[in-house]
Amino acid sequence: MTYDVAIIGGGPSGLMAAIAAAEQGARTILIEKGKKLGKKLEISGGGRCNVTSRLPKDEIIKHIPGNGRFLYSAFSVFDNEDIITFFEELGVKLKEEDHGRMFPVSNSAKDVVHALLNKLSELNVEVKLNTAVQDINYGRDEHTILLPNNQTLTTKSIVIAVGGKAVPHTGSNGDGYPWAEKAGHTITDLYPTEVPLLSKQTFISDRTLQGLALRDVALTVKDQHHKPLVTHRMDMLFTHFGVSGPAVLRCSQYVVKLLRAGQKQVSLSIDALPDQNPEQLYQQLIELIDQAPKKAIKNVLKGLVPERYLLFLFSQNQFDQDLNAANISREKLRKFADDLKSFELLIHGSLPIDKAFVTGGGVSIKEVFPTTLASKLMERLFFCGEILDIHGYTGGYNITAALVTGRLAGQNAAWTSL
Repeated sequence: MTYDVAIIGGGPSGLMAAIAAAEQGARTILIEKGKKLGKKLEISGGGRCNVTSRLPKDEIIKHIPGNGRFLYSAFSVFDNEDIITFFEELGVKLKEEDHGRMFPVSNSAKDVVHALLNKLSELNVEVKLNTAVQDINYGRDEHTILLPNNQTLTTKSIVIAVGGKAVPHTGSNGDGYPWAEKAGHTITDLYPTEVPLLSKQTFISDRTLQGLALRDVALTVKDQHHKPLVTHRMDMLFTHFGVSGPAVLRCSQYVVKLLRAGQKQVSLSIDALPDQNPEQLYQQLIELIDQAPKKAIKNVLKGLVPERYLLFLFSQNQFDQDLNAANISREKLRKFADDLKSFELLIHGSLPIDKAFVTGGGVSIKEVFPTTLASKLMERLFFCGEILDIHGYTGGYNITAALVTGRLAGQNAAWTSL
């Protein structure tokens, strides 16, 4: 049997591509090696599924630091507002939360997945589950997909939507890269992004701060010349191996790139009180001490930051926590204030790509048309989602990129085949 469009991969981009192709009247098949569709969608946003963001388009592109500008053309055809309309028309009501993040009103990712599956069914998309594609043979007028047990199927167009190498338990294990290379495509270096970071510092290996969350800190990545590269203001978490949490995940790709470029370690600076400048903070500390000079320093400064972090910084600065506040030298107080504003964390690595939330690298965007997601090297071959060398921060940005590229890839694959 010959199909107009075959989509390989049943994640967010593959589901959207299948719907878009079938809406154009193309005879469409969706092939997924796992036993269910939309696995990654179901676990995204802590099981609530952050489908997109309501930020302005330019802001969304900024939140996709890995080649986000490539998406400007695609956004001119189908953008974040179109995603919102699309889901609302499928019966999934959405609500806006902080930073423009859009979630289903029901707080259930399953509702998002079910709506997409119902649409596939309504459009008569054929779905093959538990079917791992073995290989693709490209032809001039049609392509042949090799399936298990020596089965084959032919199709006029192919959309490869199999994801990257991150979150492998959802089925993303990098099996699409060889098919892209077979068509002549370049796979740029693959690396983990949105990934927890490792530190060998003694207080990490001693687990002094393990489990401690710092809220609303400003975390800055510095290069080898100690020049700030990027700052993210969010929460962070100390772990038994290093650090994690939203601020760390956002900074991680910059750290990983510096390490890959040959740096032995990368400096992260933690500003625990980003609303005050260093001098204001120092004067505040003096004021607090002057108000209660005979109290123990730990009681005078209680509540400034979480107690475990406060006592940790005391030990770093050789403060006796029970010492009278008046007995702390101004020099030591200044150094303590500096640590509150810029405590240095040294990072030597990250967790591996299979523990990352997002894959950096992939099919080179230079070899893909931005308006259609079609290959520049092979007729009737399209790419969408995380297999492309495009990556964003967590917070709905990667799903937005997947849905937008999926929409265009599916639509254009259909138009090419009909």
